[in-house]
Amino acid sequence: MQALPLRLPPGADLRDALGRLLAQQHVDAAWVVQGIGSLSAVELRFAGVDAPTSLRSDYEILTLAGSLSPDGPHLHMSVADAQGRVLGGHVAHGCIVRTTAEVLVMLLPGFRFSREHDARSGFPELVVRKEA
Repeated sequence: MQALPLRLPPGADLRDALGRLLAQQHVDAAWVVQGIGSLSAVELRFAGVDAPTSLRSDYEILTLAGSLSPDGPHLHMSVADAQGRVLGGHVAHGCIVRTTAEVLVMLLPGFRFSREHDARSGFPELVVRKEA
């Protein structure tokens, strides 16, 4: 396991930047342990809803966590608005960094994450494999 602290600059798409990370680091599995920062645009898919909700204003990232696989990121995040109201959900494309996003990623060499259909849940779910 290798810790990789990152800072994403203003204008970066949070999900896209983390989605490119595995190829850049030449690994097939990683875990986003935590993230903080600010966003000017938020795209969150709430529980039980098919499409993301778009939020446009200044938001603080309170929590960010999830898995990174070659199939793409699976991230969840909570954010707070200027009045301190908190929303959270599944991170979609279009979460744009306002001033900074500071993220701690744990690279997991020797493992491969994938997303495969799970008959019980009906969704593509995480499969963890140890590489030889």
